[in-house]
Amino acid sequence: MNYTEALNKIDSLLVFGSQPGLDRIKMLLSLMGDPQDNVHFIHVAGTNGKGSVCNMLSSVLTKAGYKTGLFTSPHITGFGERMQINGNEISEEDTIALVEKLFPLVEELRAKDIIITEFEFVAAMAFQWFYDKGCDTVVLETGLGGRFDATNVIKTPLCSVITSISFDHTAILGDTLGKIAFEKCGIIKENGHTVFGLQQDEVNECVRNAANERSNKLHISKPLSAVSTDLFKTVVDSGDMTINMPLLGEHQLKNLSLVLSAVEALREQGYSITNEQIKLGVESVKLPARFEKLSAEPLIIADGAHNPDGMKALSMAVDRYLADKTVICVLGMLRDKDCLHAVANMQGKVKKLFATTVPDNPRRQTAEELKETISPLGFDTESCEDPHTAVDKALEEVKKYPDGMLLICGSLYLVSELRGYVGAHFVR
Repeated sequence: MNYTEALNKIDSLLVFGSQPGLDRIKMLLSLMGDPQDNVHFIHVAGTNGKGSVCNMLSSVLTKAGYKTGLFTSPHITGFGERMQINGNEISEEDTIALVEKLFPLVEELRAKDIIITEFEFVAAMAFQWFYDKGCDTVVLETGLGGRFDATNVIKTPLCSVITSISFDHTAILGDTLGKIAFEKCGIIKENGHTVFGLQQDEVNECVRNAANERSNKLHISKPLSAVSTDLFKTVVDSGDMTINMPLLGEHQLKNLSLVLSAVEALREQGYSITNEQIKLGVESVKLPARFEKLSAEPLIIADGAHNPDGMKALSMAVDRYLADKTVICVLGMLRDKDCLHAVANMQGKVKKLFATTVPDNPRRQTAEELKETISPLGFDTESCEDPHTAVDKALEEVKKYPDGMLLICGSLYLVSELRGYVGAHFVR
């Protein structure tokens, strides 16, 4: 089996979609010998901010000398991004070996009408890889929700981190913030530590109740403010140290505060992490698709914001960093997202919008469908089915304005597709 064949095996499971529940992956892991039971985890759930928090925590732990695994999704630059150790992605050789070892178990279960989904299989691969490589700690990001997410088969983690809670996947997680928070809090287990930043009252109540019921020590993160910020970094004074954070936007200050609180929870459990290691870890994070500058001339920014809360954060970043620019936007969103309310956050900030289709995704909607969905918002919108063509047309529009720039947003999957296309034509 070569690498392409291994990835094709994994991708073949996408046809089964997303099916919340733990029974299937527990059966698979049992056949594997339950490798996840012999690894220490930091478990992270929430609507937005999970990827940023996970990457910062992983980087800090690595700088502190711990052999640190990182599991995130979806990938932006390539499959290997989804599981890393000390910042190094899983190799093609290890990927092939794991698929060859574990896929026969998937087929064995399928013969018994037990269907393993793509996310479940990739999570199982990661558990096996982290165990085989002897990781000290793994930073584990949930996929969808928490309570019935495939990652939630682990024992009590070192700490459970709950990031920003907002409306997304409401058909699965519930139509109120309280219901959604309840699902996310499913990762909180008995006698652990919970890290959380105060939000809406019903979210706060849910997290407090879950932590109390499961005898967790609750660590409430402290608000942070920026000393200064520009398109290259945000300077943050935490009181103990000054950090030049490469991640931009007000929402990243909240994510950083969760990281600092998680470090305190780890210190209480015997982890040795200095302030200098925190600073080095945060400052070395490179995270694609989070207000990422793909090109300087012309200016091209890509952001994976894909729900109302994420788009609100992106809107604030546009106000802060791009107020003097004429923004042309390429937008693609999946059909199960609240497109209307998400894109409404960009009213008054975008000169022209090119609606496109997120490629190769079973949840995609056509460019014309997206254009029709957001039509009540009054944007000057043109539909363009092919995302590469949409970028080409948008860049022609950018040339009409001396202060013109391109913003790509609406889906991590769209940004993943377009990062390479833009990178082949422009210099950062």
